[in-house]
Amino acid sequence: MGKVNVKNISRTFTKEEDESGTEALHDVSFDVEDGEFICLLGPSGCGKTTLLRIAAGLETQTSGEITLNGVPITGPDPKRGMVFQQYSLFPWRTVIDNITFGLEMQGIKKAEARKHVEKYIELVGLEQFKNSYPHELSGGMQQRAAIARALANEPEVLLMDEPFGALDAQTRNILQDELLKIWEQKHVTFLFVTHSVDEAVFLSDRIVVMTSRPGRIKEIVKVDLPRPRCRTGPEANLLRDHVLKLLEEERFKR
Repeated sequence: MGKVNVKNISRTFTKEEDESGTEALHDVSFDVEDGEFICLLGPSGCGKTTLLRIAAGLETQTSGEITLNGVPITGPDPKRGMVFQQYSLFPWRTVIDNITFGLEMQGIKKAEARKHVEKYIELVGLEQFKNSYPHELSGGMQQRAAIARALANEPEVLLMDEPFGALDAQTRNILQDELLKIWEQKHVTFLFVTHSVDEAVFLSDRIVVMTSRPGRIKEIVKVDLPRPRCRTGPEANLLRDHVLKLLEEERFKR
């Protein structure tokens, strides 16, 4: 089970010399159903990453609450995996040892952890590279390893912060396809931050479109397209145009 409820989340960053602070998020509320793929989309600086970090327990909201299956999120937990835009792999550990790291931190013996993660290495297609070091891998392979590391803890929710943003277009499309295969196999709930309208339309069940800072919910767009999806089909193009218009309205508000 991986049902997430975001309830009236606001976040203000303050400095000693500025008591009023900067409001990043304002009264954000939406639900993510178990096994649903949700994309967060909005202008730069609208608080998407901040919201994701609050959901991960890495940051604290000023007001409101996020719950997982009814339990308030107050800190990091293996039930919520996090994948960053930067691959964040340990350069001194091999692929397999990077993927087992979280399990080892939970007290699982190294041999047992290695046996457990073999299926995730296979799932992301890194069997031939499991004993390689990060510097020996392409960017796409490093991100596959980071995804496998998050999945190895068998989370109920996977939080992804622009995980393909630094990749070339071809690799990005390939990894989007691979991610959907993983989603279908593992039935993990996804909360995925992106700046790409194309990516959001291709991946998600619903797109949470946010306003300019402070980030609010502008519209939640249902992506009612059959899978596998055609990236350039007429229905996808109509949805893409609608979302682009929503973002364009925010650009002209600045």
